[in-house]
This record gives sequence, structure tokens and C-alpha cells, in this order.
Amino acid sequence: MRNTIILVALLVCNSAQAKNVILFLGDGMGISTITAARIYAGQQQGLQGEEYELSFDKFEHVALVKTYNTDAQVSDSAGTISAILTGEKTRIGVLGVTAEVEQGNCTQALAHEIPTLLELAEEAGLVSGIVSTARITHATPAGAYAHVPSRDWESSSSISAQAKEQGCKDIAMQLVEFPHGDGPDVILGGGRAQFLPAAQADPEYKDKSGVRDDARNLIEEWLAARQSRTYLWNKDQFEKFEPQAGAQLMGLFEPSHMQFEADRAQDEAGEPSLAAMTKLALQQLNTADSGFFLLVEAGRIDHGHHFGNAYRALVDTVALADAVSVAKALVDLEETLIVVTADHSHTLTISGYPPRGNPILGKVESRDPDNTRPYTTLSYANGPGYQDTLPDLSDVDTQAPNYQQLATVPLQMETHAGEDVAAFATGKYAERIAGVMEQNKLFHVMQAVLFEANPTTESSSR
Repeated sequence: MRNTIILVALLVCNSAQAKNVILFLGDGMGISTITAARIYAGQQQGLQGEEYELSFDKFEHVALVKTYNTDAQVSDSAGTISAILTGEKTRIGVLGVTAEVEQGNCTQALAHEIPTLLELAEEAGLVSGIVSTARITHATPAGAYAHVPSRDWESSSSISAQAKEQGCKDIAMQLVEFPHGDGPDVILGGGRAQFLPAAQADPEYKDKSGVRDDARNLIEEWLAARQSRTYLWNKDQFEKFEPQAGAQLMGLFEPSHMQFEADRAQDEAGEPSLAAMTKLALQQLNTADSGFFLLVEAGRIDHGHHFGNAYRALVDTVALADAVSVAKALVDLEETLIVVTADHSHTLTISGYPPRGNPILGKVESRDPDNTRPYTTLSYANGPGYQDTLPDLSDVDTQAPNYQQLATVPLQMETHAGEDVAAFATGKYAERIAGVMEQNKLFHVMQAVLFEANPTTESSSR
């Protein structure tokens, strides 16, 4: 099945001029997150906030996207990115395999891989890129290139000996040993520990090291495979890189996830912003004569929410909007589709009756005669911010970066939410992003742009 899909994609691509697709994914960026971030961004500019527009609010086409997995009412990032990038919904926790595959079952995974949009692009001679503020082996970026029955198999130390014996490879290894085309041309994000052996110290943090237990240095292996490749790990190296035709770039800026946007300035070695990484990725991809596919993930929106910390989630959402603005200025929308969406939502709510222009991270004066204490406009349905009784927030700075919003159900980590997410689109075939869509249908729209037609294949019929 897999070879058939790739062959048809090649034939279609060769029959028409290839175009470009940029997929921006705000991990966990539900509609309430977008609304709150819009207000926050406007208020940071001295406005009341509600009337403000994020860059992608101005896109002409919008849809609601259903996010369930085949076995889960409320989804995770692995099953959802697999749907978006393969055209087929699958189970929670797996990447690039069909719904027949049980979590952790290596032999099933090997027999039921599904090609991703990035793989199809590389096979067809296009260039490609992956940008994320999370580990580059984390669920969303890994969804572009990996095929595993467990999203947790990020390095050799996290995959079982039995799975290795059966022929399964960890996610970092799959990126370095990528068998399609010449591999992704731009790889920018965090997660360098997944590529380094346990005996090797991290270049930035001397008290940290790699996590691989197979003694392999995958960064050196990636560099050795082609002379045109460059690796970098700090902001100074990033800023000195000059895009050139035929070059391939890997930048891994943290052992694990990159810093939250709100904390990035405190990083000793320096890290580029999501907007800066997006700009450099597009500059490099635009040196090629072919079309391109670029995945850009704002991965830490999700993490801010899991911590019950709306401040960092909103700041990272605004950073995504900035990256979208940069991308739109660098491409020709006559031949490029830009899609901005989320993989799933979070339990963030906007409530009370705050007056127009009230700080979105601020407090609401209660109108309830039985409970006169103020409470925050933003709260979570569950998470670490739970308290037995409503605290007196009168003298609490709820806009402080480390403040955790109150939660209804006590959990160590806040969870995902199951409502539809939004998809915003502009450019070529953007009108096909409309109505209420199954999440896997986004794949077919992007595929049509890259290959100028919807191939009649097993993948596109699902």
C-alpha cells in the first residue's frame, strides 16, 4: 500500500508544477486559547483587547475540525498529527500507523505504516522542513517522519529490547535514517539529548548529557551522511547561518523542549524565536526550485496549559501568530497554502462578567451574593490549580508569569479537551478549508496543493 501511494504521488507531481504548503500547528490551541490570546495581545498594545486580530484571524477561510481518535473521545497529539499528515485517523498515542496497531505493538506497527505528507513530498523531489519549540522527537514533529506504536519511543533508551529485536527503531533514529529523498532539509527545535549518547555531556549544560543507551551520536551520523549539512545548537550559530541552495540544516537548541517564549531571554546560550526559525526555514526552502512542505509547531502552548499556567500558554500563542505573519510575508499566496490549526484543545475557560477591556489574566468581581470573593476570568476544568475552597485573590497578582489559574478537578497535570478546534487558511485551495471537517481531511487539501490534484489512492479515499 505504502509504495503504491508514493508512486502515484510521484506521477502526479511530475505532471504539474509543484506548489507549497505551510502547516502551522498550535499544540493545544483551542478556541478559548485563541480568544484569550487575541485579547492578551491587544492589551499588550494598549488596546481594550477584544477587538484585536491575530495574524491568522484575518485569513479568509475558517473551519471547525473534529479531533477525536479512533479509540478516544478526547485525543492526544500523536493520533491527531497522524490524521493531519497521513489522511487517516488512528489510535491515541501512535504515530504514522493505522488504527489496527495497538499501542506498543512493534510487529503490528511494522506491518501497518502509513506514508506522511512530508515523506510524499521528499519522494516527489520537493524540499521539506520541520520547526518546533518542543523536542523534535516529540509527538507533533515526529508525526511528519516517524512510524511507531508508541510516541514515547523517542530514543534508544525509551524503546524496549524486544521491540528493537523485532526491527522497530526509535524516533530519533528514524529521523536520521530517513529513507525518503534526501531527508528533511530544515530541522529546527529542541531535543538534542535524544540524539546524543549518555556518556556525552550536553554542550550547553555541563550537568546534563545525552540519553541514548546505544552509544550512538546521531548528530554526527546525520552530518557525515552529506557534506552539505550543518548542525547548530545556539542562537549565535543560528544567526550566522546563510541559506544556500542544496544545504540542509539541523538546529537543536535544548536537551529537551525549547524555552517558553516568556522565558527565552533568560537562556544563557540563546535561542531563536519561533518567528525567527520560521523565517530561516522559509529562506532555506525557497532556495530550491521545487515546491516545499513546512510544518511549524508552537509546541509549548500545550505545556503551559498542562501546568495550569495560562500566561505562558497565551504568550506562546501570540508567538505563533507572529511566526504566521512572518511566513505570509515571505511567500506567494498564489502558489502557497498556509493552514493554521490545532491538534486538540485544552480545558481553559473564559467566564464571569468582566467589563470590556478587563485584563484577560485579571480578576472578575463576583455578582453572587453568596460568594463575594473575586475570581479569575480564566480557569481550568481540571489541573494543578485546584484548591479546596475559593481563595481570597484580592491581593494576589493573577497576571504574574508563574500564577496557576484555579481548576475545578484536582489533577497533577491539566488534560486535553475534546471540543472542535479551528482551522484558518489562506492562499491556494484555501477555500477547501470550510464547514465542519474531519481532522484527516486537512491532509487531502494540503496534498492537493503539493501535487496539483487529488491523486486517486488508498490514502486519499479514506
